[in-house]
Amino acid sequence: MVQDADLFLAIAEIAGVFVGFGALISFTRRAEIQTVQLGQIRAVVTIGLVVIVAALVPVGLSRYGVAGHGLWFTASLIFLALVWTVTVLSLRRPENRQVMMAQTRESPEMAAFFWLLLELPIQVPLVLTLLGLFPDLEPAFYTTALVFHLFEAAYVLARLVYWQASPPRA
Repeated sequence: MVQDADLFLAIAEIAGVFVGFGALISFTRRAEIQTVQLGQIRAVVTIGLVVIVAALVPVGLSRYGVAGHGLWFTASLIFLALVWTVTVLSLRRPENRQVMMAQTRESPEMAAFFWLLLELPIQVPLVLTLLGLFPDLEPAFYTTALVFHLFEAAYVLARLVYWQASPPRA
């Protein structure tokens, strides 16, 4: 059994809160939600769902006796595939591309924060695990990616709440 199973289950539970909160917002305010806000709510829910799945993958794989580098390689491959699939599918939607571009123009600092300080710390540890360069650190790399993905959901949710509360810059 994977050593961090309790931690991963707790992370999945926390991510479930983001999923539930995002879904609750979308249903309770459906009539007044604008396209931009709906896109951000979907992002919170989607990121939360990815975290839930990614947190449960190593726990499930370990039940089948997968351990060591095989466990972390497979889990990291699945996690990275989920992140890229969600990103590509999201950016295929014209409204999501427009929102991303508008938010980048409005606040390039926040866009840099998102891509450099949230997205890179998710993907780099997963790639390092796939390369097998630091086998002793693979569980830590995976946990780092999970935690930063959870931070990403919190960031998107906070941005939604605070962007909604303040008028856009001219």
